[in-house]
Amino acid sequence: MAERLFYGNRYNHGAMMFKATIHRLEDGSGALLLPREMLDSLDLQVGDEFQIIETDDGLILKPIRHDSHERQMNAARVVMDKYEAGLQQLAGRLGC
Repeated sequence: MAERLFYGNRYNHGAMMFKATIHRLEDGSGALLLPREMLDSLDLQVGDEFQIIETDDGLILKPIRHDSHERQMNAARVVMDKYEAGLQQLAGRLGC
């Protein structure tokens, strides 16, 4: 479970914050892993893109929201791939 930190100040108005660690990848770059709890609460999915804004106080990560139709279609494809056998079975029962 992710460590949740609560900070209330004039900047974040009591927003919930999560602690994350940068992990080294084989090519020497780093990857920031976001806790599942944060992904769920912000409706984020693997592959979503972020805008990174550098400030005097640190970094701000802002999700880049693409066309919601495209996002929904991608989510539907993931579900259909995961449950392909069951969906084919159901289609057969319905005569599709």
